[in-house]
Parts: sequence; structure tokens; C-alpha cells
Amino acid sequence: MTKFLKTIRFDQSDEGVFPQAAIEGEWAISGAFAYFDQAPGDMSGKEKQAFANGFLGLSSFGRSTFACVTNITEEEIKRIECDLASSLLERFGAPDLDVAKSVAGEEVAFICDLCIEPQKNTVFAVRRSFKEDGRINESFHMVRAEQGGGSGRIWSISTDDT
Repeated sequence: MTKFLKTIRFDQSDEGVFPQAAIEGEWAISGAFAYFDQAPGDMSGKEKQAFANGFLGLSSFGRSTFACVTNITEEEIKRIECDLASSLLERFGAPDLDVAKSVAGEEVAFICDLCIEPQKNTVFAVRRSFKEDGRINESFHMVRAEQGGGSGRIWSISTDDT
């Protein structure tokens, strides 16, 4: 089965960090294409944070700090590609539907490839910056799911007897 990313929240911090926070549980892609015509000095505040650390939620077009690997059907992939192509035309000014479909296909394929090896429930974070030549550098950090696929303790609380 194919895997893809969905937005995930551990708290409400995305609401205060990004211009628009993604809805928890929506399909997500990198979304770096939204910054192709930006220069490093063009952004500040929440928009700069969205560029540097945000996955793009495909329903809300908001940003999420984290995205989680989950299964997806081929039918859902095709719907995402179609919806993204439409958004590229309407929101981002793609020159025509063929170009929009091509870019949407590349974005979706990139996320599918990213999710091939990681187990379901692996959490990803992204870090973006501009290279000296103005191109976008993007790296992904993953927190692997616990073996066995179950929920595990991520911290413990101890009492201080003093």
C-alpha cells in the first residue's frame, strides 16, 4: 500500500506560529513551491516561519510543523493530484492545466517517495532555507515509530521527594 503524509499536532502552537495553521489530519505535502518567487529578505515573522518549518495542508492551505506517515489509496492520490492542480491554477497562477497537473504530480510523487521506507506513524519535520544562488534547500527529519506500532511513552514524570 502507498503511504503519504497527514498533518499532526502535539499542541496548539501552530496557531500562533504560522499565518494560517493547517487542520489536523489533512493530507500534506512539502509546499516549498509556494515560495519559488520569494527572496530571503522578502519574508518576516509568521510567513518566514511557515517557509522555514511548515508542511502545506492540502485542504486548508495552512501550515503544520509536523506531518505523520499514513496509508493512502490510489484513488485518494489521484484526487489529491487533481485538487492540487486546480489550486495551482487558482491560487498560484500556473500558466495552464497541463503545467499544473505536471507540478501536482511531481509534488505528490515526492511525498510518496519520502514515505516509502518509514513505518506508518513516523513523524516528519521539515527545515527550509535559501541557498546562496536563491534556490530552496529542504531537509526532512523523522522521528521513527516505536517497534510494534503501538503507542509508547514519550516522557515520564517523577516526583521530587525533597
